[in-house]
Amino acid sequence: MSESPPHIDPGPLAVGTWSGGRFMRFGQPLDDERFLALIAPDDAIRTVITADVYGSGEADRMLGRAIAGRARERICVVGAVGHDFYSGERDGAKGFPRFTDPRLRDEAGYPDYLRIATERSLERCGLDRFDLLLLHNPDRIGYGSAAVWEAMAGLREARLTRMIGVAPGPANGFTLDLIDCLERFGALIDWAMIILNPLEPWPGELCLAAAAAQDVKVITRVVDYGGLFFDDVLAGQELLPQDHRSFRPPDWIEAGRDRIDAMRPIARRAGLTMIQLACQWNLAHEPVRCAVPTVIQELGPGARTVEDKRAELASTPLESRLGQADVEQLRALGDNTGCMALKGASPEHSGEERPDRWGLDGRLEEVARRWSIDPGRDLVKAARARRTPARAALPR
Repeated sequence: MSESPPHIDPGPLAVGTWSGGRFMRFGQPLDDERFLALIAPDDAIRTVITADVYGSGEADRMLGRAIAGRARERICVVGAVGHDFYSGERDGAKGFPRFTDPRLRDEAGYPDYLRIATERSLERCGLDRFDLLLLHNPDRIGYGSAAVWEAMAGLREARLTRMIGVAPGPANGFTLDLIDCLERFGALIDWAMIILNPLEPWPGELCLAAAAAQDVKVITRVVDYGGLFFDDVLAGQELLPQDHRSFRPPDWIEAGRDRIDAMRPIARRAGLTMIQLACQWNLAHEPVRCAVPTVIQELGPGARTVEDKRAELASTPLESRLGQADVEQLRALGDNTGCMALKGASPEHSGEERPDRWGLDGRLEEVARRWSIDPGRDLVKAARARRTPARAALPR
């Protein structure tokens, strides 16, 4: 039996092909040369993450160009599949349907779709396998279907990927859905991706104990909080018309910067920049193993270059400089509990199930009880004066 080739797992730091303004609706789009340099893994940031739906495969192709000729054993490539842009029709800003949409196929078709989508993504990237393949933005079926996770495990058995995982999103939420998925299929799942940063401890922290209990490692994205932790998103920031950040509350920049200013003494004491502080805060959580900020070129003459931002990220100290008291203080300063309506299973949802939002059922209510989560308190939008920090305990 031949030995497996050398490999590395995801990093403490990573870059994603959603950076650079090419395939997501924020920041200035970079030209090819700058974009390729941004996403190319190197000795400081060896992990790069892509998704097949970005640019309907174009992000994969760009990644293939960025990693061409690089030693495969020195880089970690994470892929993601789940949106069917081959046979599905795009629904405006909502994007392409999930492959589990009953209008496209039943569960008997899941293995063939996932294999074909993975093989095509690998071909565009110029690879024979991913280090990690994520189920991208699953719907309710994706979280709870044994057929889905058996098919994902089949990709690992076929050596199209070394590891498999789940990537909820794109917006915040899916808390009980993810915990239920980890409880039911954690024996198959290696990694999970969530949103987490010092200005958004909620609801991501609620999932971490369940991930740790199942020995599932965690990648955290949106570490930069819409760019604020890179310190060049200022009050009155000009945004492009299609920039998704323009849909946030009108004072989100000012409010965020006020809270960041309160965190600066901790950063100075630790010898960290603000984005480095955010990364280290995330990595201080068990079982977080990887932090992936979004790196974009803002508008305006005072905007920092993506090259400068990437260099700052790459120089993040690997040794932890934050004590537990720092972690707790930063959480308190950034507490956002109840600040928004969450996606996924929600006690606030009524009516027809949507691809990204649905009501609670008996199974998820029992999941909430096991993890000491009160959905009516911990998973709803609330007035700031009524918010209290919510964190999941070990199951009872």
